[in-house]
Amino acid sequence: MSESANRATLEALVNALNASDLEALDNVFTDDVVMEWPQSGERIVGGQNRREVYSRFPSLPHVTPRRITGSGALWVVEASLDYGDGDPFQCVFVFEMRDGLIAKETGYWSKPFPAPDWRAPWVERM
Repeated sequence: MSESANRATLEALVNALNASDLEALDNVFTDDVVMEWPQSGERIVGGQNRREVYSRFPSLPHVTPRRITGSGALWVVEASLDYGDGDPFQCVFVFEMRDGLIAKETGYWSKPFPAPDWRAPWVERM
């Protein structure tokens, strides 16, 4: 599958999440998808389990991509996720694509934190 098709799939994922369109998610994942969330120690296997998990989220996040990059079958999305409480997570998602669909997702989330003052002389604030 072309790189533009893989990018379009990831953009469609962001759009579906932002619209809370659970049915549109079926168009971006393979039915044998594997989703791994190492921080919570969870693995979701298969389309039906993915659908069940997504349908029970108290609120799907609003996704603001910072960067979408990749080539071939391996893609990365860096993003901010806001679950509606105004306290966003900074996230990195690693995607393995197959035939233009997401076959595997590995997601990492972190809350922003203040930089320590001792590093100030050597860093630029973003």
